[in-house]
Amino acid sequence: MDIAPIKSNRDYRRVLTEIERLMSARRSSPEGDRLDALVALVEAWERKRYRLESQITIGQNKAVQN
Repeated sequence: MDIAPIKSNRDYRRVLTEIERLMSARRSSPEGDRLDALVALVEAWERKRYRLESQITIGQNKAVQN
C-alpha cells in the first residue's frame, strides 16, 4: 500500500479522486484499508489547511481594526 503525505493541492485533489473510486470498497479488505488511510490523510490536511486559513483571516481582521 503506497501512501504518501499530502503536500500540495494537486496531491489533495488526486487523493480525493482515489477516495471517490474506493467508496464502495468492503471494510477490512485491502481497498477498504486504503480508503481508511486516505480519508485520515485528507482529514489531517483539511484540519491543518483550514485552521491556518482561518488564523490568517482573523489576523487580517485585527490588523484592519487597528
